[in-house]
Amino acid sequence: MVFKIEDKERKILELVSRVAKGMDVPAYVVGGYVRDRLLARPSKDLDVVCIGSGVDLAEKVAYELHPIPRVTVFRRFGTAMLKHGDLEIEFVGARKESYRHDSRKPAVEEGSLEDDQNRRDFTINALAVSLKDEDFGRIIDPFNGLRDLESKIIRTPLEPGKTFSDDPLRMLRAIRFACQLDFSIEATTFQAIGKYKDRIKIISQERIATELNKIILSPKPSIGFKHLFDTGLLKLIFPEMAALQGVEVKNGRAHKDNFYHTLEVLDNLSKKTDDLWLRWAAIMHDIAKPPTKRFEPEHGWTFHGHEVLGANMVPNIFRRLKLPTDHKMKYVQKLVRLHLRPISLTKEEITDSAMRRLLVDADEDLEDLMLLCEADITSKNPTKVKRYLENYELVRERLEAVEARDHLRNWQPPITGEIIMETFKLEPSSQVGIIKNAVREAILEGIIPNEYEAAFAYMLEKGKEAGL
Repeated sequence: MVFKIEDKERKILELVSRVAKGMDVPAYVVGGYVRDRLLARPSKDLDVVCIGSGVDLAEKVAYELHPIPRVTVFRRFGTAMLKHGDLEIEFVGARKESYRHDSRKPAVEEGSLEDDQNRRDFTINALAVSLKDEDFGRIIDPFNGLRDLESKIIRTPLEPGKTFSDDPLRMLRAIRFACQLDFSIEATTFQAIGKYKDRIKIISQERIATELNKIILSPKPSIGFKHLFDTGLLKLIFPEMAALQGVEVKNGRAHKDNFYHTLEVLDNLSKKTDDLWLRWAAIMHDIAKPPTKRFEPEHGWTFHGHEVLGANMVPNIFRRLKLPTDHKMKYVQKLVRLHLRPISLTKEEITDSAMRRLLVDADEDLEDLMLLCEADITSKNPTKVKRYLENYELVRERLEAVEARDHLRNWQPPITGEIIMETFKLEPSSQVGIIKNAVREAILEGIIPNEYEAAFAYMLEKGKEAGL
């Protein structure tokens, strides 16, 4: 079978072919580019494998391009990379790999194209396209990767136990590809993930987090998380999420399975946004339900305070998974802490004060919070879903009305600690904080308007009460 090369890539591949021929070095395109083009998916990464020095081939190809691109060489790995247009092209010599039991870093030696294809993770990633003159564009498919592409199957080229034991990250990659491509994992391959799951312990948290994030960003992340749970990997890499699974029954009363509920929320949200950290907030929103679960005979199952404890759990989980602990983590914390607030505002008797507090607390993330809350509606009763969505729409309208009147978005109280200290000749102290908080509360409660003059007069009144 001949591979159809897109026009925009044909020139560069013909150049690689010509240079490789002049060096007497057979060259091939291997892996993801071939897979994605056959699936009609966009791809900007080209992996060129040659029987010889990939670095030398890269440098000679670069010399033929105008302007001459910079070649980035990774001597330790025997690879080189250059950019051409919107393509990133990596060159590497064909190699054979062998692994120690305690490491995923292989011992590498020069090899043949067959050796290089043998070391690939899955049959669909072992496809190669010849760049040789005599058979330019011919697909080389020793493991029936074309058949697996057609059947939408993830399968290892060699015995899966060896593939996963050699490099355990491939277990997560199998699940990630199944999730991204909407493929099934072949039964023997899937069973091997469960069997060799403990090998994941030799993989760094950074590499695990990278694959986890790719699963989360896939069109339907629940596919990946169900695979992670069913293979036992989730319990090893994210035990707090695995602990959400299960239903307990007491006195004939059961709670919902919070693991599958979380996956529904995540999928619902993923239809509306591809924001990774908003999707993380969906994953974390009920993370503290297991430790806060209680049975109260008059009320049934309760999870009081799970939003507060959940927000407190976020930093430790992010640190362990080597996720960012900057503003992204704080954003997830905020949404977890606030995710029950909008539903409480759907009651008719809710005051403008409660609306003001949510506007101030959610600030610029209010719309994301509302998206999360709407995704949190997972009832199978369409009438109930419609009612919840209508209630949230009413909340939005009330929030907009309060904001239009009080201008609280991105709000900072008009009276600062510096103004209080200067007015009353105070040093930094708890008394300054008490007065500042009193002014803030008065504005949020609607006692005084959100204006400097009114706030300053109220500050003077509070100072007088304190004997200042």
